[in-house]
Amino acid sequence: MMQASWLKGWEHILDELNGKMIACQIMITGLIARAANDSRDPLRFLTDLRDEIKAVVNGVNIVGMKNTDRVRLVAQQTVDELFSLMKPPSAN
Repeated sequence: MMQASWLKGWEHILDELNGKMIACQIMITGLIARAANDSRDPLRFLTDLRDEIKAVVNGVNIVGMKNTDRVRLVAQQTVDELFSLMKPPSAN
């Protein structure tokens, strides 16, 4: 099945957007890790930050969409995924 040429253009834009979002997630993960390393209690810092971010995701006003619950769920999963990549500090 052939796609319309306008659809191919959108796929390129979405691929670029996804790449930029992944780059932002990597940068944010690095910044969070750096701040956690500078804190006295890195694990507590990460836990508190995760909880604050999840509270923001729960409270943010999403307009213009029919299924805001799905958007909110994906955002929550993204936060969980972002923090699951971080490991507790080593014992060394």
